[in-house]
Amino acid sequence: MLSVTHKMIFFQRFQCIATVVLAITPFLVLFAPLPSFPADLPEITMSVSFDMDNKVLKGTSMITIHEEGQTVLHSGSLKIRSLKLNGRSTEPVVKDGDLQIKTGKNSVIDIEYECLSGENSPCIINEKGILLTGNWYPSTGGLARYRLRALIPPGLSAVSEAESIETEKSAEGDIFSFNFPHPVDNLNLIASTFAVKKESFNGVDVYAYFFPEDIGLADTYLAHTKNYLTLYEAMLGPFPFKRFSIVENFLSTGYSLPTFTLLGQDVVRLPFIVKTSLGHEILHQWLGNCLYIDYEKGNWAEGLTTYLSDHLYEEQEGRAWQYRKQILIDYDSYVVPEKELSLKDFKSRDDFASKAIGYGKSAMVFHMLKRLVGSELFSQSLRNLVETKRFQKTSWDDIRKVFETVTERKLDWFFKQWVKEKGSPVIEIGNIETHPKGLQTQIAFDIIQNERTYTIDVPVSVKTDKGEVNQTFPVTEKKHRFSLVVDGKPEKLVIDENYDIFRTLSRDETPPVIAKLLGEDEGLLVLADGKDTSRYSKAAEFFLKRNYSAKKPNEVKNEDLRKSSVIVLGSDNAILKGLFGRTEQPPSGLSMSVKQNPLNQEKVIAIVNTDSEEEIQRSLGKIIHYGNYSMIAFREGQNIEKKTSGSERGLIEPLGEVVIGFELAKALSLNDIINSVSQKKIVYVGEHHDQYEDHIDQLEVIRELFKKNPKIAIGMEMFQRPYQKALDDYIGGTIDEREFLRASEYFDRWGFDYNFYKDILRFAREERIPVIALNIKREIVEKVSSKGIDSLTADEKKDLPDSMDMTDEAYKESLRDVFEKHEGLGEKNFDNFYQSQIIWDEIMSQSIDEFLKKNPDRQIIVLTGGGHLDLSFGIPKRTFRRNGLAYAVILSNEPMETGIADFMLYPEAAKINQSPKLMVMLKVDKGRVKIVGFPENSIAEKAGMKADDVIVSLDNTKVTSVDDIKIFLFYKKSGDTIRVKVLRKGFLVGEREREFDVTL
Repeated sequence: MLSVTHKMIFFQRFQCIATVVLAITPFLVLFAPLPSFPADLPEITMSVSFDMDNKVLKGTSMITIHEEGQTVLHSGSLKIRSLKLNGRSTEPVVKDGDLQIKTGKNSVIDIEYECLSGENSPCIINEKGILLTGNWYPSTGGLARYRLRALIPPGLSAVSEAESIETEKSAEGDIFSFNFPHPVDNLNLIASTFAVKKESFNGVDVYAYFFPEDIGLADTYLAHTKNYLTLYEAMLGPFPFKRFSIVENFLSTGYSLPTFTLLGQDVVRLPFIVKTSLGHEILHQWLGNCLYIDYEKGNWAEGLTTYLSDHLYEEQEGRAWQYRKQILIDYDSYVVPEKELSLKDFKSRDDFASKAIGYGKSAMVFHMLKRLVGSELFSQSLRNLVETKRFQKTSWDDIRKVFETVTERKLDWFFKQWVKEKGSPVIEIGNIETHPKGLQTQIAFDIIQNERTYTIDVPVSVKTDKGEVNQTFPVTEKKHRFSLVVDGKPEKLVIDENYDIFRTLSRDETPPVIAKLLGEDEGLLVLADGKDTSRYSKAAEFFLKRNYSAKKPNEVKNEDLRKSSVIVLGSDNAILKGLFGRTEQPPSGLSMSVKQNPLNQEKVIAIVNTDSEEEIQRSLGKIIHYGNYSMIAFREGQNIEKKTSGSERGLIEPLGEVVIGFELAKALSLNDIINSVSQKKIVYVGEHHDQYEDHIDQLEVIRELFKKNPKIAIGMEMFQRPYQKALDDYIGGTIDEREFLRASEYFDRWGFDYNFYKDILRFAREERIPVIALNIKREIVEKVSSKGIDSLTADEKKDLPDSMDMTDEAYKESLRDVFEKHEGLGEKNFDNFYQSQIIWDEIMSQSIDEFLKKNPDRQIIVLTGGGHLDLSFGIPKRTFRRNGLAYAVILSNEPMETGIADFMLYPEAAKINQSPKLMVMLKVDKGRVKIVGFPENSIAEKAGMKADDVIVSLDNTKVTSVDDIKIFLFYKKSGDTIRVKVLRKGFLVGEREREFDVTL
């Protein structure tokens, strides 16, 4: 069936303009005798006419029941005018829309009934014509043999299930007799002002019933129909009927019915229908209209038809693997656990999830069956199936039996795991090993099935520098080890790159698509903020009707974003700045852009943007037809852009590392590097905080760049933004170094020996080079790392970066590696740790950007830990996102990796004259610095100091903080003797002063 409408009619009200009232009584005598039928099937002879003024169908039905028992006739909303059983009138007993009649063998039931046209009625009667589908006559609800005659108003032509159609003229209109010798579940009828074209092809009369304004399309439809008949007769055997009609409908439908397809006018006019959906509907003449579906045992026909039509057409264009991958994406998007069912339980499509199962998964099962038995036996089995099950109900078991007969192999295991059971395999690659084997390489690996264990043939491809090796491995266990030998150097191992297995896609294979939103039972809608939010009111209504709950941006917590997929109204919505840093400028009109949710990779975030409420009203409802796209845009109701984000093809594992080498004769001097970076607006110079040689090189870079351009500035991770004034005062010469260290809280907030940085800061002071505090307050990073962003107070959130990009998965994985290896982080939550690192990077990026915007004539040299610069992940890319300014990265003594930096320095190790230590463990309590312990071999303890002593002064310099002690010691050197005054609590009296001489 057509995917855009699939057995759905969108009923509309039309004003009736016809005035003909047709009599029914004289019409009944026109039937010829019925041919003899098998005794077990009901025989139904019907005649109908139409009161066009009152929009009423008037009908009679003579039903012969051959079996004794309780007969149930489904009458639905029909009005029963009279009922006779074997010629005797009887009062109809109707219960829940069913007529209950006790019948004997060969009983005859005569019914006169009426069907009133209206909303949700199976009878549509209006000025455009007549459409009868569903319960428009009393039905036995199963296979029966039908004869139908219809008195049709003048000027209209009619089509129903028929091998032949005879017409007779009468005063009231034309009498159409529809002859269909095969048993069928139900009948349908359409009548309208058709223009008709006919061609004969291979013994089949092919008709096009089109509205006069569309008759120009008929030749195209007839030509394509003949092509499809040629294709499928070669595949499945002769066309099962003597005639076939393409019938245009005045309502939006996509039906395939025995001997005709019923396509809505809006569908017929789509230019791609003849190349796609028409063939699908014609194939249903064999599959579903000749081989009937045993619905109680599962609808197999939609999947097989999809595989032999939609999938085949893509295969002919070289796009088969893309089509199969889309099936898996749809399944992943729509089939949530509560909607999952087995193929034996699929009956018909009623939502996106059931379509993903009954059409998508089913098509994949037939694809796997074809690969299992081979193309030749697959085709032979299908032909045998059509030949042996014509006009009979057919089940999955029937299909299995035919395939077993033709292939001479047992297939019950295959149908059990794929048809009778629900779900899909989850496959991983593990424990990969490569070993040289002469000039070849042996690769060993595990194929691992998580959750259930399936019996599957897994295609494996190894890409090498000389080509590729492909092999299929049978997997029957939860973990199965395999190996293969390849020529050349192996580069990567790929599992199922052509999507030949119905399986759960990995995260890297799954693009963020609109289908993810449509598959959500519940989601979060973030309302628009800022100016002119009224244009989003209709969009809010649209999504609220689809079980999305709404919140304002300032009400949304990270946990809300993590729990579900999210729709954000407005590309300027404040919530986006904390997730993506910035968003692309959307095109004018209406657009929807879907991105991976950086807080939960299993979910997505969609950004809806519009210029006006009118654009929302014109186009928003169309998004359901664009589920496989990541971005769509409309203008004035027309689609102007659509695209799907990239994703990996197959399960990919790299094999071997890329070896990087250098020609040492071409190694650069530091001066060469300085010359290369001198024109960059931002120069990042990384460091290992406790390696003095790195800081020597940092100063050298600063000095040399200063020589080339005195308009430089220095950005330093070591200082936090609230303490910028202390830096300014020191660089400006208004405070000395001691006061600067105290005012900046350097020792408390950074902690590394100030000797690492003093020369850099003293040079900046001498030359009046601005120094920028880049970092955020330590307390905020620590709190987020421990409890997450949601734990911050409103005031603390004011200090967060103005935008944050959480989407860099490669950076996230590198931080995860750090997290898992770092002792002391085990109790923390990785997501919180990751967010704290992003805050750290983003605030430094923001600080750089803010300075350059205020000082566009300056170059800035940024000093920070190398981890914030590796591969440009941390600060450089984020600053480039903000301003697009050219930059260079210089690192020292890092393991080489492609792209890790622009330049790498290899300085010789250097020792620093570290500040001496008092060797005490301290605690600040109510403004007093108390000794709480001593390390081994403590000089202070040897001098006579004890735990609980309160340090009052050092050489008469008052002590009120730990920083006071560290600043005092910074200006001392090893071997100096200092006098320490403490307060010590007495045994019977209060505290007393004691003094001790301590040699550092």
